[in-house]
Amino acid sequence: MRLKEKYEAEIKPVLVKEFDIKNPMLIPALEKIVISVGAGDSAKDAKVMQSMTDTISLIAGQKAMTTDARKSVAGFKVREGFPVGIKVTLRSKQMYAFLDKLISIALPRVKDFRGVPRNGFDGRGNYNFGLNEQMMFPEVVYDKVMKTHGMNITVVTTAKTDKEAFKLLELFGMPFAKGKING
Repeated sequence: MRLKEKYEAEIKPVLVKEFDIKNPMLIPALEKIVISVGAGDSAKDAKVMQSMTDTISLIAGQKAMTTDARKSVAGFKVREGFPVGIKVTLRSKQMYAFLDKLISIALPRVKDFRGVPRNGFDGRGNYNFGLNEQMMFPEVVYDKVMKTHGMNITVVTTAKTDKEAFKLLELFGMPFAKGKING
């Protein structure tokens, strides 16, 4: 809840001043965070899939669900209804708790970390970035991991532009790499 209080007390006034926002309903805010994992070859092994689901649930603090293929694709040897990934959507308290853990604990533990890329904005105020493995999170016990896997994290905001979303995340303490944003 530390980040929620920081948003209300410190971040909102800065955003209002910087972007000259008159309507309080138009102040950029976090809407949700989606964590997703593509299963790849692991989808064939039920034990590995369960292990991956448990790991993501542990990291997110909320039960993750498996996603199934909507269509059969012969080239990928995937049939309709087969599990192809894992995802969890975080909102309100869980969202702020995860973001706090990501920014203050997990990302600083990455070896040779130079910041998250600035080019992950989609033009509508949402931010995507990927992590190569799950070991940086304190909940993950190394000996219990069957297979290391990466994950994609999508931060959905109510910001209308990438510039607003960038400033919002920067004020939350997101460690962006040096350079400039697109847009």
